[in-house]
Amino acid sequence: MKTEGGMGMLWYARAKIGHATVRVVFKLTGKEADSGVFIRIPEKPSEPWMPINRGYEVEIGDWPDDYSCTGVLYTFTKALARPIRPIGEWNTMEITIDRSRTVVILNGVRVTDFTEGQPVPPKHAGSIDPDRGRRPDSGYIGLQNHPGSEVYFKEISVHPLAK
Repeated sequence: MKTEGGMGMLWYARAKIGHATVRVVFKLTGKEADSGVFIRIPEKPSEPWMPINRGYEVEIGDWPDDYSCTGVLYTFTKALARPIRPIGEWNTMEITIDRSRTVVILNGVRVTDFTEGQPVPPKHAGSIDPDRGRRPDSGYIGLQNHPGSEVYFKEISVHPLAK
């Protein structure tokens, strides 16, 4: 599956996902490739900005900023590591949603370990960064289709966590 075209999202509408690991295998097609996996979307999206402002985007893109590189919660968390593979190679990202905690492992290396309530950088006035605030323990998930960039996905799966 390849993202292309204008801003939008392919989302899973059957059920909210929580207490599970979302596994995504993807590859970037160029330096400007940009996408993301949305998690914790509280209700079915009614327009493209709702998931951005009410859920989290787990970033996919090789950007220089540690708050907007693959595996972070976009502009909320700073990367603990940057294990992205070179452009054109497949990457495996596992996003674990365990109640109020989100852990992101990229290619076997932890990039994010965030629990609701931890401090996050403020949203700067006039920016299009996501609104700040608590996200629900479960929610809808989706893949971002960002204008002008292509990302390939070859596997997307959800695995419930053991009780």
